[in-house]
Amino acid sequence: MENKRYDTKKLALLALFTAIVAVLQMMGVAIRFGVFAVSLVGVPIIIGGALMGPLAGAWLGLVFGVTVLLSGDAALFLTWNPVATVVIVLLKGTLAGLAAALLYRLLEKKNSFLAVLAAAVAYPVVNTGVFFLGCMLCFADQCVQAAAEMGVVGSAPMVIVTVFIGFNFLFELGLDLVLSGVVDRLIQVGKKTLKKA
Repeated sequence: MENKRYDTKKLALLALFTAIVAVLQMMGVAIRFGVFAVSLVGVPIIIGGALMGPLAGAWLGLVFGVTVLLSGDAALFLTWNPVATVVIVLLKGTLAGLAAALLYRLLEKKNSFLAVLAAAVAYPVVNTGVFFLGCMLCFADQCVQAAAEMGVVGSAPMVIVTVFIGFNFLFELGLDLVLSGVVDRLIQVGKKTLKKA
């Protein structure tokens, strides 16, 4: 009976974090630095993955990807290649959530704060890294052309990093790192709450 209560709590918590990720991503559309909206969902994805495991982290990352597609934040890429865009956006979010949760799991017994820091770095690095690779494989020419229309000229990697990644990555990484102490505390409180029957 106690396991059922624990599973019910985890399921309810996953539903709550799913809603938080979707709402924060939709709100983040209004905050723009460069071409894309700033993603505010790293913190709830890291917390959710730490509390409920790697599959939950992957799920929350997938929810982030779906919300990016629904919000119109990937509209430019959808005009270039809809299938590649959907695959890249869903894959980057899912892998980022999975990586953050796996790193947290791997390090949590040694040092919970170190585990949070590792997850806080892994999430934006994997998310941005998959996006960068996807752009290089599927959209290099289009990115160079779009950047040229904005007055930025350069190689595909330089244009993708400066125009399409740039400040957004630094903002997301910085936000996740700055909030690491709070995130660690929230995870510890969440674990105690989940253990109570």
